[in-house]
Amino acid sequence: MLLISCPNCGSRDETEFHYGGQAHVAYPENPNELNDREWAEFLFYRDNTKGAFAERWLHSTGCRQWFNMLRDTVTYEIQAVYPMGAPRPDKAAAAPAPESTTAPEGATK
Repeated sequence: MLLISCPNCGSRDETEFHYGGQAHVAYPENPNELNDREWAEFLFYRDNTKGAFAERWLHSTGCRQWFNMLRDTVTYEIQAVYPMGAPRPDKAAAAPAPESTTAPEGATK
């Protein structure tokens, strides 16, 4: 189970959060000019990255605020938590989010 560090509330169990999909997906400048295929691609086509992936999360049972998270999709390691509107941190420079952890393989609680 993940321990996610909400930027507003601090560390909480992952059951308090809802996944919101890929972060940094730009809304089309002129959505009325898109044909059906282009609109469908905007709505439904997302990256399926193995490794570091920027995601949106909602603290649904806490402050009800959205934030972004850089998480490794293979190890589930949370590499960074940052506010909406902020640029994605560089993977190499991203420090682990404070108090955000995953249980390492073989670890017991």
